[in-house]
Amino acid sequence: MALMDEILGLVEVAQSIRQRERSPVEVVEEALGRAERLNPVLNAYITILPDRALAEARDAEQEIMCGGYRGPLHGVPVSVKDIFATRGIRTTAGSRVLADQVPDEDATVVRKLREAGAILIAKANTYQFACSPPHPDYGPTRNPWDLSRTTRGSSSGSAAAVAAGIDFGSIGSDTGGSIRIPAAFTGITGLKPTQGRVGRFGMQPVSWTLDHAGPLARSVADVAAIFAAIAGRDERDPGSIEGAEIRAISGGDRLDGLVVGVLTEFTEGGVEPDVLAAVERGIAVLAELGSTLRPITVPELRQPAMTAHRQVMWSEAAHNHRALFPSRSHEYTEILQRRLADARAVPAIDYLHGLDERRRIKARVAEVQREVDLFVLPTAPMVATPLETVEPSGVDRKEELTALSTWNSPFDVTGQPALSVPCGFSRDGLPVGLQLVGRDREDELVLRAGAIFQAHTEWHRRHPDVGAQELR
Repeated sequence: MALMDEILGLVEVAQSIRQRERSPVEVVEEALGRAERLNPVLNAYITILPDRALAEARDAEQEIMCGGYRGPLHGVPVSVKDIFATRGIRTTAGSRVLADQVPDEDATVVRKLREAGAILIAKANTYQFACSPPHPDYGPTRNPWDLSRTTRGSSSGSAAAVAAGIDFGSIGSDTGGSIRIPAAFTGITGLKPTQGRVGRFGMQPVSWTLDHAGPLARSVADVAAIFAAIAGRDERDPGSIEGAEIRAISGGDRLDGLVVGVLTEFTEGGVEPDVLAAVERGIAVLAELGSTLRPITVPELRQPAMTAHRQVMWSEAAHNHRALFPSRSHEYTEILQRRLADARAVPAIDYLHGLDERRRIKARVAEVQREVDLFVLPTAPMVATPLETVEPSGVDRKEELTALSTWNSPFDVTGQPALSVPCGFSRDGLPVGLQLVGRDREDELVLRAGAIFQAHTEWHRRHPDVGAQELR
């Protein structure tokens, strides 16, 4: 894999805009040019918004010139996963059923991005309804590091666009790892915040108990800047919670006094050798920076969490689709038809058992984390999988899906903040992600640890050169 020279991150381009070294119009034009060149190869975007984006960039430029700078997102090109409602712009959820849906108001995260001055240039490709392989009407997103590989996870388009340097950040969702897995597979940074820290009004739901919305970007500092803009109480989301204000995050300090629990269930078996070697190097960096490593075991985060996740997610997904399925089931792919049909047959007692187990697991994890500040584990036990594992025909290798879910879904069940940061590469040049998981509502600690980690490592500064590859 050929590498690009270092490309600017969100914080850097924001600084250049604030200092008037570059204009929002120039930055947006360049991003749209990259989208025009790279999207036909990557299939990262479903809808691109050149006219609207340029008009907003001109407005941002005028506002900044007049002294109305709003903050680090002002004039910066971003995208959002196409499950977030956008006023006057189609929102497909990667489905045929909603292919022509045009909302009359923005989702909360979109509204907050606009208020922060961000420029929405595109709606990012996603798995069908964010819970099944891509619909053939849209097709899968290709991994910028290897075009024969997938980005996996339903926030696939968001991750590919950021990794390829098209936009500077994106909003994804995570119900079973769909922010963290694509981030790991594409060598970028992704945050699943504490559940409720980011409002979900206007987001196509999978499971109201498990859904999270959060940012993907090139570095922890970039992710933190987006998170600060979109976090906060959402009166239209019953699951929304208050949280501490997110201050500017920067690296450079040490991690002295931090106790990091190495989850042995996730590091001692089932992990590809190249992934394990990279993760071990990443964990060693945490120790070198002053943290105390403590091997721990939390059996509840394995099979009990996976069972609860399955029972809750698919029961709620079936309920969320009741207006469209089965009445319009012919517009769903066969694999999603099967999953929803099976979910409709799940007894209520199983669903309630899943909710009870979730409460028990959350309590157990909170007890363990009285003595441990962060958990650390691989984001995924493998590198990016071949593209045919998520073909639109509905092929989805169960063993790979189960493995990816096993390393991520438990923290959707617990709802605690989880951050994926790059920690190395396989011998084939594919990125590997390290997952840092914090206590409930301690998102800022997770971000600070990740920023310090990145201040002392270079993995997040490597970028794929999509143009050097041949489309296979």
